[in-house]
Amino acid sequence: MNFNNKVFLITGGTGSFGKAFSAYILKKYKPKKLIIFSRDELKQFDMKNEEIFKKNEEKLRYFIGDVRDYKRLEHAMEGVDYVIHAAALKQVPASEYNPAEFVKTNINGAQNVIDACISGNVKKVIALSTDKAAAPINLYGATKLCSDKLFTSANNIIGKRKIVFSVVRYGNVMGSRGSVIPYFKKIKNSKYFPITDTRMTRFNITMDQSIQLVLFALKHSKGSEIFISKIPSYKITDVAKAINPKCKIKIIGIREGEKIHEEMITPSDSYSTFDIGKCHVIVNPANTKILNYYNSRKNFSKVDEG
Repeated sequence: MNFNNKVFLITGGTGSFGKAFSAYILKKYKPKKLIIFSRDELKQFDMKNEEIFKKNEEKLRYFIGDVRDYKRLEHAMEGVDYVIHAAALKQVPASEYNPAEFVKTNINGAQNVIDACISGNVKKVIALSTDKAAAPINLYGATKLCSDKLFTSANNIIGKRKIVFSVVRYGNVMGSRGSVIPYFKKIKNSKYFPITDTRMTRFNITMDQSIQLVLFALKHSKGSEIFISKIPSYKITDVAKAINPKCKIKIIGIREGEKIHEEMITPSDSYSTFDIGKCHVIVNPANTKILNYYNSRKNFSKVDEG
């Protein structure tokens, strides 16, 4: 699939992924237009002044807007070919304290994006998910699971339109804003690293890997899939040691809504999960057409049950 002369819209476009994805598209392809849709005017101002975006300012459009606002999304979708939905509220402790706000952005906002994409006759939509959406125990993960279901089921309501909705799911992006590595680097010369539990593990992916997974999904999605990256899981204590081997560790206890070990695919999902080489794919079992497609491919294999 060639992305030259295509129009992209990225919700949450000023976030870590949105900026990195936009920069990659500008370097590797010749898009007709990149629409950055986000709430923060300061982040948009800062993004405009980064070199890669200054060089390509004629291709960039900056929309101040919130995914909670359907009308604004509808206006932004005009003439768009591909949508990457990266906008979300993501902090687990904040979700436990402000659950209704997470519902408004991560669930209601997801449906607004879906409806605006259908109204605008977008070609393909890829929504970003998280490992916390697999068997969620916190409000953030629950809202993202709901969002995943909305996007994978959106293919059932498109009528005769040729639009494809799919999801990509991965773990913590190394070095992204608000993640543990920048935080540990910031405090590496302190007396200790605050760690919730020494058993704690997290899936880890580089920013480039996350971009490649989204591009892979854009090129190969048929509709209703969740593309799951094959990435390692690391112990949080190993991260601390890698940043400063001499720094002591202070156990501060698990925060509300945290798991010791995250999951990418639940045992229940395994019944409709395929290994397609580059990644795993969970297919919405209600979409028999897509399920039959994956079953018929000789180079795809169903994962073991459970």
